[in-house]
Amino acid sequence: MSQDIESSDMRPEYDFAQGERGRHRKAYLEGTNVVLLEPDVASVFKDSASVNHALRLLLQLAQDEVKRSLTNG
Repeated sequence: MSQDIESSDMRPEYDFAQGERGRHRKAYLEGTNVVLLEPDVASVFKDSASVNHALRLLLQLAQDEVKRSLTNG
């Protein structure tokens, strides 16, 4: 074992035995963002799909509001 590995900050409780190298590579290359949710928001949105769904709804509402304001003068 090399000196770098022995002196690293890896804690014994970290277990990457089931890790999959390159799992998110394709999404990263396609421009995926990583965002950190505040704990209160994360408690409601448990996964990426739920966050994306909520944001798409918000975008649709915003677009509808812009269209409505343009047609009403």
